[in-house]
Amino acid sequence: MLDGKPRTLASGKHFAVLSTLNKDGSIQSHPMWCGIDDEGHILINTEVHRAKFKNMQRNPTVTVLIQETGNPWSWSEVRGKVVETVTGDVARDHIDSLAKKYLGVDDYPNPIQSERVMVKIAPDRVISNPPGS
Repeated sequence: MLDGKPRTLASGKHFAVLSTLNKDGSIQSHPMWCGIDDEGHILINTEVHRAKFKNMQRNPTVTVLIQETGNPWSWSEVRGKVVETVTGDVARDHIDSLAKKYLGVDDYPNPIQSERVMVKIAPDRVISNPPGS
């Protein structure tokens, strides 16, 4: 369960960087919108055709770094594993809720090229800066 600073950052309008492992073992990182569910999973939303999703299907180990908006030295790093992926209406509703949170609009404005997928990440290790926050 994520509490304290990582929960606050994931709940707020703060950007995350998702890092996944490519097939060759190299790291791929992307700025992302994020959220958190009641069970403490970090929630990321992407599309099924994207490399980051294919990477997570192949290797569920990921890192999510969430930085406080306006203060990049205040952050939480969540290392964990993808424990569930959800498509369909739930994933679409989730991206719309993220668009509301980050852009203030009711519907996600970008064209969907394949299918939206909500990814649930369970934390294994959490580090925050400043320490203890």
